[in-house]
Amino acid sequence: MRPHRALAPLDELILTVLSQNTSDINCGRAYAGMRERYPRWQDVLEAPPAQLVAVLRPGGLANQKAPRIQAILAQLAASPAGLDLAWLAGLEPEAAMAFLTALPGVGAKTASCVLLFSLGMPVMPVDTHIHRIALRLGLIGPRVGADAAHALLTAITPADRMLEAHLLLIEHGRRTCKARRPRCEVCVLLDLCPFGASVVSGRAPCRADRSAEQADAG
Repeated sequence: MRPHRALAPLDELILTVLSQNTSDINCGRAYAGMRERYPRWQDVLEAPPAQLVAVLRPGGLANQKAPRIQAILAQLAASPAGLDLAWLAGLEPEAAMAFLTALPGVGAKTASCVLLFSLGMPVMPVDTHIHRIALRLGLIGPRVGADAAHALLTAITPADRMLEAHLLLIEHGRRTCKARRPRCEVCVLLDLCPFGASVVSGRAPCRADRSAEQADAG
């Protein structure tokens, strides 16, 4: 998942769609190329589909992402507020989440990124790193999927520390609590982690870890 950056809600939404299953560098290239070619969101909506695919190709999965982005923009354009999501700031997080997840191809993770990063709402976006860490720590059960984990982890995280916790957990997942070969022996959370204790003691990884690798937040 990309580092936090302050963008308008619609910009954050489309950028997050572009970030799925690609690197930050490739996502940034695709987004920059799209905005250079199409300065207004209306331009993106009206772009010839094949042309938009070509512009987004540096970001990967352009054949899927281009029509998804145009479908999102088309649904927004037909709504009362049009191509603007700033009005979501006046809603409660649950209502704003419901609106966003009703858009084509927008899941809980993507919606949560918009609410947290752009609107400062206290919701926890759950990517594979955060889902894996939560499973290993026992914060969620082994059968809790990524979508369900959003609400559970939001509920247990202090609202005023939500963004900080989100960014720190992602960094922890990238540097220490890796999917493969986790560095449990140097983990600051080792004393709280059943999975880490099993690794350090030489026992087989717990079942929750295998479940973590099946998670895919959208």
